[in-house]
Amino acid sequence: MTREGSGEERKVLAAFLNGDRLVRIPAKRKKRDVILRWLAGRFEPGVEYPEREVNRILKRHHPDYATLRRELFEGGHMHRRGGGGAYWRVDAEL
Repeated sequence: MTREGSGEERKVLAAFLNGDRLVRIPAKRKKRDVILRWLAGRFEPGVEYPEREVNRILKRHHPDYATLRRELFEGGHMHRRGGGGAYWRVDAEL
């Protein structure tokens, strides 16, 4: 699970989350990165997830799972194998 340590991170999470639901995707990159780190924490390190499972997990938090999946990949929070292949969390401290 993500480190929710800094006061700024806690403020961002409080502003954009209602429980485990993402109210909206932040427009500002810095705030979006906080949310993406939080979302990446929903995936276990060392586990490969088929795209369908990634979508299922992300849908629990926001209906626009495709944007979130792309942002996680492009932001370096997750890697993927081939078109529609497996995804896995990057082993960085969240």
